[in-house]
Amino acid sequence: MNNKRKVDLVARPNEHPFAQYIRVIGKGKKGARSFTFEEATEAMRMVLRGEVSDFQLGAMLALLRVNEESPDELAGFVTAARDYINAPDDIQVDIDWSSYAGKRRQLPWYLLAALCLADNGHKIFMHGAKGHTAGRVYSEDILHHLGIVAATTWHQVREDLNQHNFSFMALDTLCPPLQRIIELRNEMGLRTPVHTLSRLLNPLLAPLSLQSVFHPAYAPSHQKAAQILQQQNALVIKGEAGEFERKPDASCSLLSVEDGELKEQQWPRMTAHRMPKLDELDISELTKVWRGESDNDYGHQAIIGTIALVLHQIGRSPDEDAATAMAEQYWSQRNLKRFN
Repeated sequence: MNNKRKVDLVARPNEHPFAQYIRVIGKGKKGARSFTFEEATEAMRMVLRGEVSDFQLGAMLALLRVNEESPDELAGFVTAARDYINAPDDIQVDIDWSSYAGKRRQLPWYLLAALCLADNGHKIFMHGAKGHTAGRVYSEDILHHLGIVAATTWHQVREDLNQHNFSFMALDTLCPPLQRIIELRNEMGLRTPVHTLSRLLNPLLAPLSLQSVFHPAYAPSHQKAAQILQQQNALVIKGEAGEFERKPDASCSLLSVEDGELKEQQWPRMTAHRMPKLDELDISELTKVWRGESDNDYGHQAIIGTIALVLHQIGRSPDEDAATAMAEQYWSQRNLKRFN
């Protein structure tokens, strides 16, 4: 029986203040442990304040990747990031929609789903990052193509929400230090905790938080971290390519937080047919489908399925069938002239 004590958080004389945090998570298989919520919060605060060297940051990121971030660690990191962002508390928003994965083999139909929800009265704040993975297209660039410019100030976010019920802010505006860490992926060859914690940011504290994962194993960590953060309502799915978009040809696991309780349910695939992956993404197809000029079966199902997930989670429908019927109604009521 091994009675070796796990390492405590202790600052030693003549030692950099951050060294104690690296020691906690890095002192061997038997001595190391995860950060507590409080330790994770302070460690990330030091990172965001620029009090940590690149060497120390790289060591922490690599160790967290090997150990895999715990829900308490993620919640602590998010708390520090929210404090750093210091978003206004008077901007009313219904849905926080994180968008960090990008698309490669299917068009970003989730953007049309989000805009349709906005046209039907739901205020949506979307945030995301781009350029960290080669060969993918990201929300910021696609939205710009659609005529929607990323907000660079909270005043602009407020105006966008008031006028259009939708606003997008890039992570490099929202929290520049986190964007820098995300960009380290190409240098380190590893995803970092920022890829997870950024999805949990919800800086405006929207009552509903939407998150997607690429690897299903990460979903419970998102769900439990949202619970620790006292998120009123949260939904985590394995979306297409890692974006919050329902895959019509795959079953969908819904991990949620509802009034502090963890819940899970399964929705079956919408179609039995496997949908072909695209070799090239024709962005103009998005506007054609929105205007009703193109009949894209995959796109239509992805849009309706994604809207249905959101409507079900906010309590507008009791089950999948009712949510799907309401989603079709929402889609029929979209502003067809939005992209004119």
